[in-house]
Amino acid sequence: MNPWEQFLDVQRHDTELDQLEHRRASTPERAELAALPDEYARVDRETTEFDTVRAGLGRDQRRLEDEIASLKDRRDQATAKLYDGSVTAPKELSALQEDIASIDRRISTLEDQVLEIMEQAEPVDADLARLAAEWEALDAQAAALESRIAEVESDIDADVASITQERAAAVQGIPDDLLARYDKARSQLGGVAVARLVRGVCDGCHLTLPAVEVDRIKHLPLDEPVNCEECGRFLVR
Repeated sequence: MNPWEQFLDVQRHDTELDQLEHRRASTPERAELAALPDEYARVDRETTEFDTVRAGLGRDQRRLEDEIASLKDRRDQATAKLYDGSVTAPKELSALQEDIASIDRRISTLEDQVLEIMEQAEPVDADLARLAAEWEALDAQAAALESRIAEVESDIDADVASITQERAAAVQGIPDDLLARYDKARSQLGGVAVARLVRGVCDGCHLTLPAVEVDRIKHLPLDEPVNCEECGRFLVR
């Protein structure tokens, strides 16, 4: 029996293993998952921008509210003094009333500013809520993709285990030196190290060998390793 026929079966298994590894690396879900960091970065960048704006508005609002609280304390003190009988001079009473009125006007102005800030904050808060929802959606998408990839890889692992077992049976009886030459050739020839010689044509590179070379090959023992002059693959004849 031609021992190189056996290599065709080994190569078939190796090709199937290569295809499975290519499938593992090129799973569509893996490409989608690889694109998610860019989306996370965008959401994070936009969130930081809106957080900065919102923080500034928050600081302005707190400053105004602190000033309003301080003014209200002053007003309460002035009001108490106005009515506690400690001030009896009409001029002083009039000054207290004017001070209270002035404080009320200032409070009203500041409260209007607070309302303006709150109105400015509403769309910012809406954008922050939208971005938070987008982040959660990305998390859900990533989890779904990882789950799908795990399922696909589980199937691939099962196929790899089965084919690897079949390959182990297929290499039984092949001399170690020939197997080493085959493995080296596979790494150098794009994964295909053995091809049939069909009517003078190499089935690997699909080129026609010279008639003299074909005639020479025909007279060699079947177990004699023969390489295609064009591509270097081992020829099965």
